[in-house]
Amino acid sequence: MKKSNTLGQEAIARKGWLLANRFLLLRRLSQLSILVLFLLGPWAGIWILKGNLSSSLFVDSIPLTDPFVLLQSLTSGHIPLLQAFIGVALVLLFYIVVGGRVFCSWVCPINLITDAAAWCRRKLKLRKESIMSSQWRYWILAMAILLPLFTGVMTWELINPVSVFHRGLFFGMGLGWILFFMIFLFDLLAVENGWCGHLCPVGAFYSILNKISFIKVDAINREQCSDCLDCFNVCPEPEILKGPVNGQKKGIATLVNGMSCTNCGRCIDVCAENVFVITTVFNGENGLKKVNKLGGEIK
Repeated sequence: MKKSNTLGQEAIARKGWLLANRFLLLRRLSQLSILVLFLLGPWAGIWILKGNLSSSLFVDSIPLTDPFVLLQSLTSGHIPLLQAFIGVALVLLFYIVVGGRVFCSWVCPINLITDAAAWCRRKLKLRKESIMSSQWRYWILAMAILLPLFTGVMTWELINPVSVFHRGLFFGMGLGWILFFMIFLFDLLAVENGWCGHLCPVGAFYSILNKISFIKVDAINREQCSDCLDCFNVCPEPEILKGPVNGQKKGIATLVNGMSCTNCGRCIDVCAENVFVITTVFNGENGLKKVNKLGGEIK
């Protein structure tokens, strides 16, 4: 296998900088827009989104509730209002359609920090084999759900970086800056993609929804792969690409169906050979001929 000297340079040369970074730019627009919508209320009196990512009201009428937060509330012995259950149903429906871990790559503000650390690792050439199992996040998820049974408190929400970030927006970051800096250093110096890929129980919770989600990434044109490894180098969960990209001789399907996939689209961005497309579970493994505006031609 050959390795490209600079990540994504061949894709930029062939497709242009904008197309070679379109999903990254759209993700940043999504993350920042959501933050702005929350801030428009207290800043300008325009209440499009009221609350935070744990629980909010859209246009003052549509409830949105994080299912993981509601589950913690139930195990702590607190029964939420009916409105919270309606909000959970709406959020679950959305993520079942688009993919659970879309929250991690398109919504979560902590992704800005971890992506910055990953970029620094690549520039400083600090990449190395992981020394920590990605299964830790599922154990932490279990503890986050079970601890409230004994404490009566949603323990995880006291230290959840996402919750800390949103509280900091309205009341000042304070010690939150230390928490965010520790996450950055952990990802930079200790474990590659350490927080999101190995520890975060929020991502672990939403990854479970990926098993039944409809929208997927598909390596449908894997026969065109030039083995540059750019997709593996940029993917926050590279293990999930091994089968779809390299499994042709073993008869492994091209659909990236791993629970950990964040549908971030960076593999599509950096691939000069247009191996990947965004598709659905209904088309993903049929090889249907169509043009997908987000990912290129499916052959």
